[in-house]
Amino acid sequence: MFENDQDTVDVLLSKSGEFRRLFDNHTALKSRVHNANGCTIGMEETALEELKKKKLSLKDQMATLIKDYHAVHA
Repeated sequence: MFENDQDTVDVLLSKSGEFRRLFDNHTALKSRVHNANGCTIGMEETALEELKKKKLSLKDQMATLIKDYHAVHA
């Protein structure tokens, strides 16, 4: 997800409960979206779109935390 900034992700995963929660939720949603796209699980299109929106929102929140981390530790 944030492959270009893995060091920061690792630090935030170990030090920020909020980032860890967002990351874990994003990972779970990513798996569900992947399974739905691959027809491993059946899902209505609107439900799938909602999961994708939630996943994107979590990613945006994590990006904000990463940006804030860089602002403080630059």
